[in-house]
Amino acid sequence: MKYGIFLPNGSNGYILSKATSLYEPTFEHNKQITVEAEDLGFNMVLSMMKYRGFGGETGYWDSCLESFTLMAGLAAETKKIDLFPSVTLLAHHPAIVARMVATIDDISDGRCGLNVVTGWNKPEYTQMGMWKSDDYYDQRYQLARDYVSVLKELWTEGYCTYKNDSFDLEDCACFPLPKHQPMIVAAGQSPAGMRFVAEVGDRNFVMASGANLPQKVRELKATASEFGREVGTFACIQIVSADTDQEAEAITSRIIAEADKGAIAKVIASATLDTNPAGSSEQMKTGLTRPAADGNIAFMGMPVIYGSHQRVAEKLDRVAEEADIDGVMLCFTDYLKGIRDFGDKVMPHLSSASLSAGPVSAAKVPA
Repeated sequence: MKYGIFLPNGSNGYILSKATSLYEPTFEHNKQITVEAEDLGFNMVLSMMKYRGFGGETGYWDSCLESFTLMAGLAAETKKIDLFPSVTLLAHHPAIVARMVATIDDISDGRCGLNVVTGWNKPEYTQMGMWKSDDYYDQRYQLARDYVSVLKELWTEGYCTYKNDSFDLEDCACFPLPKHQPMIVAAGQSPAGMRFVAEVGDRNFVMASGANLPQKVRELKATASEFGREVGTFACIQIVSADTDQEAEAITSRIIAEADKGAIAKVIASATLDTNPAGSSEQMKTGLTRPAADGNIAFMGMPVIYGSHQRVAEKLDRVAEEADIDGVMLCFTDYLKGIRDFGDKVMPHLSSASLSAGPVSAAKVPA
């Protein structure tokens, strides 16, 4: 099983609560996290992108370091770990993104992939005049397919002619080519999103717990097989580990009790506009009363594994075994301490860890 980290390049990381330390994102913080993760043998880090935050008392995600330039900086500071910037489709033309990824790929000697985000947070794009109409909610996965088709042709051929309702490219050039075909990842939570990843992606990130997680793994494998492909499922998980179960439970409960209701209200209001059923926006809309283990909205809808360091390891092993996942993407309430505790106190108890194996080369992933 592989291990990755969602970097906290947005203010306050992935916690919508007054119960944890509030902070502005910095390159130095993200660099320290990434270097620490690489030293421990983590396989990948991913930075998200948000052009407008959700405010509230905590100023949640009001500040966000730009994803591609951040990962370019991290590429120069690391040697082994895979790096995944995020593209929000409405904000960047694929020919520009193809070149940016190829550049980071060169800096990192072939360690750059791409996280494709279709985007349901309308206010991010209306402020920039990039939201054409609400038809985008239903059309976005077709745009995403066209987008990835353009990227892959540019990365393999260096030229692309592509003309349809999405793009108009005429002998568009993009050199140099990346050293390896970059891995495409996405968070396809809805049936439409999962089908998109099954058709053109290499890894899918899901926020699911209990019986829902193995169900999504099975659904993705079945859909990918229709296209003659194999696609991995990574579970998104928040980690709260402490010296005792009681201490970890208290931290988790306090985060929910002191949730930033103003920021949460804006998240839910934006998610409610999404017409795509059963997706990540649905996870947000139903998250206020959900238990932490099932993804309370105070943890950005991600399931929380909490307990003593040994208990966290046992729960992670159980998830890996029962859901047959390929890996996990982790978040921490306090990233540097959390990663160090994970390395020193959780990893020794894991039977599912393959952290010493290093990153998975994009070239080895089935196309």
